[in-house]
Amino acid sequence: MSQTHENAFTGLEAAIVLIAFVVVAAVFSYVLLGAGFFTTQKSQETVHTAVGQASSALEVSGNVIAIASSTSALGNVAIYLQLAAGGTEVDMTKVAYTVSTSNFLKTYPDSDTTHITRDRVQGTDSDLLRNLEMDKITIVVTDAQIDMNEKFIVEVKPDIGAALPIQRTAPPALVRNQVYEVY
Repeated sequence: MSQTHENAFTGLEAAIVLIAFVVVAAVFSYVLLGAGFFTTQKSQETVHTAVGQASSALEVSGNVIAIASSTSALGNVAIYLQLAAGGTEVDMTKVAYTVSTSNFLKTYPDSDTTHITRDRVQGTDSDLLRNLEMDKITIVVTDAQIDMNEKFIVEVKPDIGAALPIQRTAPPALVRNQVYEVY
């Protein structure tokens, strides 16, 4: 063979090896990009799940109302709840309510009809609280003995999302069966 044919054949071999390297590099980069996109998608799902778990699905709508059971203690506390902005619907049958003072702590499930009354104030009559709907939750707090000027916390705990703590102070003077707006 002549020198020209050998150079051409060597050039062809070099081109084949170069193409093989390019193909291998392309496949390798495709695999790396795919793994990167997969990892990005999984981390995005994790962030969205964490935000959903960390933020409360419910918020107080309006005033918190208390009714005195005597001249020294509260009897009922009424709270109006609605979905927080961007929140997903909440199954109100799975919500628990914790009442606490400096001397008392008790959790009541929604099914405890002795202490919890739930009424749909606005929206369809179902157990799911949806956007633009509102529930009035009345909690009997006579067990807690919330006295005049005493701080108390009602914590609303949905099954998904963070708890919603509502801290208020009983009025400085109470009249039996009188309705009070508490702050």
